[in-house]
Amino acid sequence: MTLDLDGPEPLYEQIARILTTRITDGTYPPRRRIPSEAGIVDEFGVSRPTARAAVQLLVERGLVQTVRGKGSFVVASPPQA
Repeated sequence: MTLDLDGPEPLYEQIARILTTRITDGTYPPRRRIPSEAGIVDEFGVSRPTARAAVQLLVERGLVQTVRGKGSFVVASPPQA
């Protein structure tokens, strides 16, 4: 999946959608770490605040939880869509 740099949807929402797809298809299994902000920056070529906003959106949607000093992890049982 690629980002639509010229589209109306903010980049952080596009990244969150890609990460959500990876969570639901099992690429990132429950209780395992998702890429760090630095990893998201490297993979998608975005700024750190954009990466942070994407992860925060996943937290708000109940898909991941952030553990200070350890990273962000997929919740044990993500909410059903």
